[in-house]
Amino acid sequence: MTTSRSGELRDLAQRIADALPPEVAEEVVLTGSVSRGVADDLSDIEMLVVTPKQLDLATCFDLAGAAGMDRLDTWGEQSSPARNVSGRREGVPIELIWWPREYAEARVDALMAGEAPAAADALVYGVPLRTRGLLAAWQARLRDYPEELATARIEDAALTWGGFAAAGMLTLLRPSERFERLERMVDDLSRVVQIVFALNRAWQPANKGLARRVDRFAVKPDRLVERIDEALAEPDPRRALLVMTELQQETVALAPSGPNIDRARRWLAEVADLLERYDGRS
Repeated sequence: MTTSRSGELRDLAQRIADALPPEVAEEVVLTGSVSRGVADDLSDIEMLVVTPKQLDLATCFDLAGAAGMDRLDTWGEQSSPARNVSGRREGVPIELIWWPREYAEARVDALMAGEAPAAADALVYGVPLRTRGLLAAWQARLRDYPEELATARIEDAALTWGGFAAAGMLTLLRPSERFERLERMVDDLSRVVQIVFALNRAWQPANKGLARRVDRFAVKPDRLVERIDEALAEPDPRRALLVMTELQQETVALAPSGPNIDRARRWLAEVADLLERYDGRS
């Protein structure tokens, strides 16, 4: 069910799109929570603007201002062909990402090759506010999630699970290693999510709204998001690592065999056994 706030923000996004010159903004795509119909009072508006050729940042600022946006700023890498402009209209935060058409086509090619898959989310769930058919063509390509890409993503995710002594994980239990422990946990849990999306042949977005996104998946560990939250919130380091390791084990059990997955299965079993038997000395 689409939220009422999504409808309000989509109307505002359409007014911004309509204010952009068609000869410059040939494709305007609504992305983010508004495009998926789940926006709330904290949501911003995110839009992808495809142009015939690359624009400089000053031109993007001028076009955003002419579309009624104020408090303009930018973020991110400035050396790529993409241009990022943030601002507000009617008090609502707005983000416009400007891609020249050639760069947009190259991004889709890269996605199909397994590079920067998170960028697919904006295209797969994007809603056209102005189109010449480019978005529909990209979405048609992205509907096919190649099996070889899923295999590569799964093996890549399992890469760090093994290759060193399982007892090395016990060093993360030291009180002085809280930062390293949290860093390792965030990385490992992100790898769990990567495997789950690949198993379900779904393009992986940012982790915001993860529970809603994985709810429809047929292949996943039981209580995936709840257990991620439990691991990160658990104050006892041993228990936190054990919750995470058990989740990792269930995830690799769902994955097809491969060099990294098979190694991970053996190594995670050792880690789990060590954590179960840990007596407070490392």
